[in-house]
Amino acid sequence: MGVRRIVSLVACAILPLSVLTQDTAASTGTTASGAALDASRGAYPLLVDLGYGVYNGAHNSTTQLNVWKGIRFAASTSGANRWKAPRPPGGNRTVVQAATFGPKCPQSPPSVPTARFNPGDEDCLFLNVYAPILPRGKRVPVMIWIHPGGYGLLDGTQDMSEIINANNNGFLAVSIQYRLGAFGFLSSAEVKSKGVVNAGLLDQAFAFDWVQTHISKFGGDPAKVTIAGESAGAGSVMLHAMAGKGTLGSRVWQNGIAASPYGPSQYNYDDARPTQRYYDFGVKAGCGSSGAIFDCLVSKDTLTLQYASSNVSSSGTYATWAFLPVTDGTFITALPSVQLNQRRVNGRRMLVANNANEGPLFVPATIVTLDNLIAWLHLEFPNLSGAQIQQIIDAYPSSSSPADPSTLRIETNGRGPPYAINVSQVATGQQQRANNILAEATFVCPSYWMATAFTGMEKTAYHYQYSDPFAAHRADVTAYVGPATPNQGPEFTLAIRKIWGNFIMNNNPSIPNPVANGASSPHPGASNPASRWPEWTRVNSQLINLNETGGVPYQAAFGGVPVTQYMNPGLRNNFTQENAHQWELNRGQRCDFWKMMGPDVPH
Repeated sequence: MGVRRIVSLVACAILPLSVLTQDTAASTGTTASGAALDASRGAYPLLVDLGYGVYNGAHNSTTQLNVWKGIRFAASTSGANRWKAPRPPGGNRTVVQAATFGPKCPQSPPSVPTARFNPGDEDCLFLNVYAPILPRGKRVPVMIWIHPGGYGLLDGTQDMSEIINANNNGFLAVSIQYRLGAFGFLSSAEVKSKGVVNAGLLDQAFAFDWVQTHISKFGGDPAKVTIAGESAGAGSVMLHAMAGKGTLGSRVWQNGIAASPYGPSQYNYDDARPTQRYYDFGVKAGCGSSGAIFDCLVSKDTLTLQYASSNVSSSGTYATWAFLPVTDGTFITALPSVQLNQRRVNGRRMLVANNANEGPLFVPATIVTLDNLIAWLHLEFPNLSGAQIQQIIDAYPSSSSPADPSTLRIETNGRGPPYAINVSQVATGQQQRANNILAEATFVCPSYWMATAFTGMEKTAYHYQYSDPFAAHRADVTAYVGPATPNQGPEFTLAIRKIWGNFIMNNNPSIPNPVANGASSPHPGASNPASRWPEWTRVNSQLINLNETGGVPYQAAFGGVPVTQYMNPGLRNNFTQENAHQWELNRGQRCDFWKMMGPDVPH
């Protein structure tokens, strides 16, 4: 089934997403082999005919990559196409000089004091291709990058050159865009009856199908696709693993990389909370607060809707987004805490990760007392009763250390004590307790559940923790794709990029000992756990902790709080193998607790 049949998936039944058929290719005016592929001579050309359009890329002599920016993969979703499933683009034989990125999608910020209106363009379903120079006929694996941003921010303009170069130009990368905020995740019974919910996820799936049809024209192998992302991008990977009840198989993508998978509360499409946000959006757009308002929303000008989406999203609980994926009953049919536990997933292999300090970005820095903590928990988890809130508090015991908390602002080593439950460089006591609750409930435990879902039944999972100080949420992205920050030494970033690259190219993240240890190590050939990466199993959950030692300390700031980081000279890779269940005072037990709480959170 191809792009023309996604509408059927979301409108009437759960059907498998798979590669586009030759019939679809013919309908766009190209052949199954593609106009840009001629195995008889030369290299893949910069001028690529996609049937519906012709795109002329550019060669970068520094990276030795050919790059196409701003390739349209779907028709405009503005006007009458709002909250509809994505559709194939119309034909246009004019050659497009693919030298600039397509417009970003309308942005919807989280509820933070710095939130501001940041407009975009509803006609934003574009992607970018970064391809090594290959002889015609040769094909390399493909990574599809799904950008982060809480399903409300950012775009697909992240340069993929550095991670490809670090892997000897051994794979091709595609960065995609998808509808955000209310444009991508507006939900209610009326939205579903007259359009689609989870439109942003459908855009991503549509891009996956585009890759199946067209990526061979750039030298990519459609049978070796890895979908990858961080935060909401990683959460998207999780949801695509769950799509269609996990029965879609591995024809469209085989591997997934999910770094800090974002797992916020996931309501049913017509629950009170998404429905209230639908009507809040309607009020801001001038369409009313009850009854049928969908047609009115469709008729509104784009700027009015963009302001409405931004204003609703930025007015909720601290650091949350208003418009998020929902359980729609067709594409997404269950909660992650439920379905992942049942191990019903698409794809074959998964590399998942969490950071050491995921939480502080998302918790107000005002939690001093236990009463503060309880009040925040009621805001963060509004469905939970007082007794359930007490269960959370009991699961995260308070530190009994008599020392002055101000002297305990340190990094934990995971084996403790002290543990991340109570201590980090930015907080101690009740504040850190809240930081760690948010971290584990929203990012860390979903990564554990994902790894467990890919055990047995011819599936494989690997896990790591990014711990390079100060390992806040999203601090790892520059280590993967660049540009590296001063605390990320070149040996460290090379190792991490090769971990991703080997998983993409060889289905296994293991890297050679000299790369894992680093060239400056006194013993670069010494045995390193990252060279024989342990598979995650249900009875023996092992992770690799990625960190550095040595270096020169310098002061940085995180949310106005000083933190100590380290830079060259003197940085050394420090990779260790750890028991993930026992890590940070039996984190595995707390993830089992959140799984039990899942239907009530819900997540």
